[in-house]
Amino acid sequence: MLARAASWLTADNGAPVPYSQDKVWKDGYRQDCSGYVSMALRLPTPGTNTVGLATDRGLTRPIALGELKGGDLLVDATGDNNNRHVVIFEKWNDAAHSSYTAFEQRGGHGTDHRSLTYGLPGGDAEFMPYRPVAFGD
Repeated sequence: MLARAASWLTADNGAPVPYSQDKVWKDGYRQDCSGYVSMALRLPTPGTNTVGLATDRGLTRPIALGELKGGDLLVDATGDNNNRHVVIFEKWNDAAHSSYTAFEQRGGHGTDHRSLTYGLPGGDAEFMPYRPVAFGD
């Protein structure tokens, strides 16, 4: 799943896949954050939306923040399509769990791989952790 997520970092002739809420990439997935996560999870095209990733228990289940491991998701499913967001957790950046590295598809940039604090104390508290059910426990 993480390798699939990384594939969009260079899929546009060596550049990241551009962000769009309206367009679909060559592989059939929407070019927004939830389309990107759907691609990484190999869900049917064009992909589910952010609310679906947070609420469909056939896709994900809530977990504790301390349980996060590579491939888990941090989802903000509140607000409208301009406020909701989902990122793919890769790894903790330090033993204190003060930040993590994640993959995301974000407006104004496209596919990214960077350090984040969404969902952590002092970060955006609306982000909640989820484990894709395909990963089991």
